[in-house]
Amino acid sequence: MPVESDTCRVVREVTVAAGRFAPGHLGELTRIVPFEMVDAVLTSTARMQRRVRDLPSRVVVYLLLAAGLFEGCGYQQVWARLVAALDQLPVPTPSASALAAARRRVGAAPLRALFDLLRGPVAGPGTAGVWWHRRLLVALDGTSLCCPDTPANLAVYRKGGGYQGGTGYPMLRLAALVACGTRALLAAAFGPTTIDERDYARRLLSDLHPGMLVLADRNFGYRPMLTAVAGTGADLLIRIKAGIRLPVCRRCADGSQISRIGPIEVRIICATITVTTATGRRSETYRLVSTVLDADISATELIGLYHQRWEIETAYLELKSTVLGGRVLRARTPAGLEQEIYALLVTYQALRIAICDATIGAGDTDPDRGSFTVALNAARDQLIEAAGVITDTASDLTGSIGRQVLSHLLPARRCRTSPRVVKRAISKHAAHAHSGRFHGPSQKATISIEIVTDPGP
Repeated sequence: MPVESDTCRVVREVTVAAGRFAPGHLGELTRIVPFEMVDAVLTSTARMQRRVRDLPSRVVVYLLLAAGLFEGCGYQQVWARLVAALDQLPVPTPSASALAAARRRVGAAPLRALFDLLRGPVAGPGTAGVWWHRRLLVALDGTSLCCPDTPANLAVYRKGGGYQGGTGYPMLRLAALVACGTRALLAAAFGPTTIDERDYARRLLSDLHPGMLVLADRNFGYRPMLTAVAGTGADLLIRIKAGIRLPVCRRCADGSQISRIGPIEVRIICATITVTTATGRRSETYRLVSTVLDADISATELIGLYHQRWEIETAYLELKSTVLGGRVLRARTPAGLEQEIYALLVTYQALRIAICDATIGAGDTDPDRGSFTVALNAARDQLIEAAGVITDTASDLTGSIGRQVLSHLLPARRCRTSPRVVKRAISKHAAHAHSGRFHGPSQKATISIEIVTDPGP
């Protein structure tokens, strides 16, 4: 019996820039990084083309940003995604060498200027989970990224060493200041690992100001850094090492102590934190120093607040695992690495803005319930379809990306613990087989905090 066969053709209208500028877009994220913004930074950095080529400077900037969404693809593959929905338009098919020459022509300056325009907490006064006692919670920390093993990169970046044989790749160090409630970037600095992460962190202190509370681990808990942070007017809550001894000026009823670091009056809190799971328990003693001296804020509340520092670790995980997929960066020269890093930071920040725009419009939804993975995949789809590049109607703050984020909200934060153990043989850290840390997947946990009396000097 013959089977009827019907042919159906779906015609979709795509609205993009005209002429040779058509491939220059970021899908729906173009609303966050619009044409006018890109043209402005190209003009201010003197990188605007003098004549319109097959690859205008604006198009090259969007190519670099799109590459941050598709880190597993080469630039020609990224280009194919930019023009996938433009099959009715006469777009060029540039060679790999043409794309490389265009990237060198544009350089890193426009991407750095774009990052300066977009960076910030991307939160309003009423955004849930962002503020604590009218202070913006921010975290300061560093991480490292691997770059291609080329002679040009090795002239600037060295390979990482360690007990497991080293990294095998040159490494780049990145330090950032992150808003804990939104995981948005406030500032960043990067360069070779021959410079300590604390030196990179000092470059970010100019972005601190009164009304902030800075969280950092004990690598930053030394006197010059503590006094420098306090000198900006921002409050701090930083872990310090057990060997640092400070005078006890007076003791508080909640078990904390008032001390001084030079001219700065600080509060010292010492607590034993016990984590209990189905497989056992472990305890660790924390010593924190803070400039928050309010009598109505207890030592236990400050100890619990310090857990928010892990939001910057989650932000680094999103960059290194979700976006990069654990891969090495693309650029084979130091100049190319600078350009690639800034493009990656701009793309990450644009996704964070899209998530926050969606949750702000959804009432009292905490931004950290918005899935970064969902936003990333939605942005990729919108770019391939060239969807939402230009809208003729009133601006839709949520957008297609935001609607997907809202329809796949993460559950409210649960109390869980996860082992911090070496999982890759190339790690520079030694494996802690007998450290007492829990092995295996994350587990439900019960956390108890006991304030203890610090012995003082």
